[in-house]
This record gives sequence, structure tokens and C-alpha cells, in this order.
Amino acid sequence: RRKEELNERKNYKMKIMTPSTLLFLIAPNVIHAFTSPTTFITKTSLTPQSASFKHKYNALYSMVDDDYPSDYDVEDLEPTSKSVAVDLEEDDEVIRDALKRELLLLASVTNRGEFASPEEKDIIVDLVTQLEALNPTAEPALQCSGEWDLVLSSTQSFRSSPFFMAIRAAVPDQNKAMVENGFNIHDRATTASRIGHVRQTIATSKNLAGDQELISEVDVNLGILPGFPVRVRGTVITTARLEMTAPETWLVTVKNTKVKGSNVPFLDQYLDDYPLEVPVGDVYESVRGSVPVATLKTFYVDEGLRITRDVDDNFFVFSRA
Repeated sequence: RRKEELNERKNYKMKIMTPSTLLFLIAPNVIHAFTSPTTFITKTSLTPQSASFKHKYNALYSMVDDDYPSDYDVEDLEPTSKSVAVDLEEDDEVIRDALKRELLLLASVTNRGEFASPEEKDIIVDLVTQLEALNPTAEPALQCSGEWDLVLSSTQSFRSSPFFMAIRAAVPDQNKAMVENGFNIHDRATTASRIGHVRQTIATSKNLAGDQELISEVDVNLGILPGFPVRVRGTVITTARLEMTAPETWLVTVKNTKVKGSNVPFLDQYLDDYPLEVPVGDVYESVRGSVPVATLKTFYVDEGLRITRDVDDNFFVFSRA
């Protein structure tokens, strides 16, 4: 009987626990859940803590499965411009050396990144990003004089030439897909060909006070027809003017292009004796009224390595020759 009375009292308490009472009890927790912002770390640097560039980027989300921060639309967020970093920490020299060794190793086993797997590409991007954040040189665009060999690229190697930079610069950003498709078609059309040694020489121009000059040399081995044993070799040399507009930025204006070292009988000697230069800049001037100006940004340079990005954020890693 006593047990039955206790059960009745328990049931009675549950009955008087009306929905409003339950809401009152759980409301503080509910309110806290919706008013306390939940912070998610969307990106963290993997660099050792001794490096001064370690950052965390936080975003507030209204729900865990939201794709974008609350109260913002992805189209409303303006892209942030990247600026050059200068790292003066002596202890970071060891980190830089380790990153460079791993990057150059990946460059050698993937043929300048051309045959990198998706996992290797992710590692390469991470290594390049960390090195850029550990750049030891102030005003890197002023410290690039000399000869540089291309060892790694996130895009087609031929796009390191000012000739192709000018083509990209001539096309508005809204038509970027069109020119990218054109580059891809060019790449597939030359599958029977090989891009060999790629070198850039940067020097102060004798004719342009205060500006620099970029000479791009690309060794090309062209197959006349797939499977046909005859191949045409030569070096495509393109010259461009470099105008420094920021510590890391060059404006690149193409001037002329020529071919030397051809293995075609008679033509090779003729081209060496009478170099045929195509005034690409003048051609652009005549056709469109102005020469397209490309943009290059160097975010890392030291005594032996340089990392430069184009307008589409493709990066080119050069080793000093």
C-alpha cells in the first residue's frame, strides 16, 4: 500500500510538470545554445611555434553544418590581397632549409610538378605557402637579379614566359575561362613535344633607367607528328620589361621574341647569323592600341630560391643557376 502511495505521488509530480514548466527549466540551456557563439577554427598553420607567422582564422557559425559564417553571403566577402612577409627570426633558418629540401625533392621526382599526385600537390602547396610566410628578404622584387632555372610550377611550364603572360593579360578576368581553355588546348596539341630547360635572367636594363629586364629562355623539343622520329629543337627567347610597383610586384611588358639553336639544317645557322626577332610588343600596339601588362609577385627569395606568382595565383619556383 505504501509503495502504491509513493507511485501516485510520483505520477502526480509528473502531471503538474506542465509543458510551460518544462520550458522554464530547459530555457536557459536553449537560450545559451543560441546566443553563445560557437567558434570553429577553419584554418591553422602547421608551422612550428617558433615561426612568427603562425595564425588562426576564426569564423562564427549559426549552426554546425552551415557552409558560411552567419549574417554573411559568400559573394559579399571581398577577396583579401596578399602582401609580402619578412621573417627575421634566426631560429627559422633551420625551418626554411628543411622546407626547401622537401620542396626540391618533390620537384625532382614529379618533373617540376607535372606528374604530381593530388596528395603531392597538396604537400607542395603547403610547403610553398609556408616558405612565403618565412620569406627572409625585404623588397624581394629588388633582390632577384641573376639567372634562375624553373624547378617547379603549379601550372604549365610555358606560362612562365612573358609571351604567354601577355596573352593572359590581354584577356579580361571575366573571360579567364576562355584563355585557360586556350592554354589547355595548346598543352594537349603539343603532347608530342617536350618543354626542356626553362631559364629566366633578370638584370637592370641599360635602356630603361630604374627598370629591370627579364629574358626568358625555353628549350622546346617539338615532335612533327606523334610517333614520327623527326623532332625539331630550339630555344624560344622572350624579352620583357620589368617595372617594380611594390616590394614584391613587377609589371611585365613583353618586348620581343626570337628562336635560336634550331636543329633544322641551314635554318639553324641562318637564325644564329641573322636573328629574327618578332616585335611582339609592337604587334600588340598595332592591333589593340596598347601592350598588355602582366603582373608578377615574388613572395619569397633568398640566395638560392625564388617563388613568384602570376595574376591567377599560379606559382613558379626557381632555383638560382
